[in-house]
Amino acid sequence: MSGSTLVWFRHDFRLADNPALAAATARGGPVVPVFLWEPAEEGDWPAGGASKWWLHQSLERLDADLRALGSRLILRQGPAAETLAALARETGAEAVYWNRRYEPASIERDQGVKQSLRSEGLDCRSFSAALLWEPWTIRTQSGGPYKVFSPFWRACQAAEPPGEPEPAPTSLPSPAIWPCSVQLAALGLEPAIDWAAGIREAWRPGEAGAAERLSRFVEEIVDDYAESRDRPDRDGTSRLSPHLHFGEISPRTIWRAVRERLDRQEPPRGAVAKSAQKYLAELAWREFGHHLLYHFPHTPLEPLRPEFARFPWADDPENLRRWQKGRTGYPIVDAGMRELWATGWMHNRVRMIVASFLVKDLLLPWQEGARWFWDTLVDADLANNTLGWQWAGGCGADAAPYFRIFNPILQGERFDPRGVYVRRWVPELAAVPDRWLHKPWEAPMKVLRGCGVNPATDYPLPSVNHSEARQRALEAWDELKSQPDA
Repeated sequence: MSGSTLVWFRHDFRLADNPALAAATARGGPVVPVFLWEPAEEGDWPAGGASKWWLHQSLERLDADLRALGSRLILRQGPAAETLAALARETGAEAVYWNRRYEPASIERDQGVKQSLRSEGLDCRSFSAALLWEPWTIRTQSGGPYKVFSPFWRACQAAEPPGEPEPAPTSLPSPAIWPCSVQLAALGLEPAIDWAAGIREAWRPGEAGAAERLSRFVEEIVDDYAESRDRPDRDGTSRLSPHLHFGEISPRTIWRAVRERLDRQEPPRGAVAKSAQKYLAELAWREFGHHLLYHFPHTPLEPLRPEFARFPWADDPENLRRWQKGRTGYPIVDAGMRELWATGWMHNRVRMIVASFLVKDLLLPWQEGARWFWDTLVDADLANNTLGWQWAGGCGADAAPYFRIFNPILQGERFDPRGVYVRRWVPELAAVPDRWLHKPWEAPMKVLRGCGVNPATDYPLPSVNHSEARQRALEAWDELKSQPDA
């Protein structure tokens, strides 16, 4: 009989379509699931506050799911190579399997772990579980990485299609004696001061929660996705991003579910086909972020377009604080920042609006936004956080041109025309008529008083004048272009 196999869980907290777990089960012998907590090994990007809250819940649910199969999750703290080697000796393990991650620090760590454990005679293998296509398999005709999404997506569609997701095991062979495990609470993932009530109300972490959300999306939402995805006043998106980030569901499972929904239309109706294809393209956008991070590992802190390192960013702590707290005076911006703070998530259209406001209206560095999102988002993913912020800043691959500056008033009027979203998250403006809701400072004082709003105390005046800020941003762009070697 084969010796034990350690399955090292990390951002793949599921039983279904888990290649490392499936390979360990197929190998024979006892399977010992393990999670290691060592934030120092995450490099410059250890998990932020919201991510740590989600991680606690996800680990708790994974352990419960494993126990239902007669297994359990072993928790340990310490450097990966040394901790896994010690655990292998304790359990008599002959193999260590895990699923790949793609952050620069993770790649460096995993290479060292594999080399170290193999030197001790252990069978070490890693598997693809987080992506539809590995970052090195999609290449340009010249063999290089893509920097523009459209040709990247065409190359993905021309590549081998994603395989079928595998079912979860029905049981797991256990060791005769289980090794000791630290208590989940000892990892200190949940906040000492409970600020997570809104996040708890908004989300159901874990594999079952992910499956439930996917089912609802496919049955009730995806058919109108192309039309509704930009409307924060509607439940028009999948909200699967945190489940994907923590690996509570595989992208292959989502891909298959959406494809099956499309195939059930005979023939596919135009709107349904467009919506399904649009969502599949959004899955590919996620793949594009990992493709870029793998090939350009410096980009979480540095612009992909090097000339932007000389951009004349402002240093304005007060306006940064107002942006973080949702007190800019622009309702659609403030609604987004308050939704983020309350729920750990923000609608994607609003993410673009608040990002444009930070880097263009306020001229603050995109890295400041990336850091704030990293700490406050439950779906804080290094690849997609980097892609989104460099897109907004005009300094990355396939980026919006820097001179494309979102008008927060027009964006609010277009995508939240009845003010449902703003009124939910900026309740002090709830009684303001639609005409003035996205620009309350222009409303006659009589109207504001009639709505119970005092601009001096209840809701702030705009932190900047958008027209003037837009001109400053364009002047900064011109200054950058005029510099030598720009």
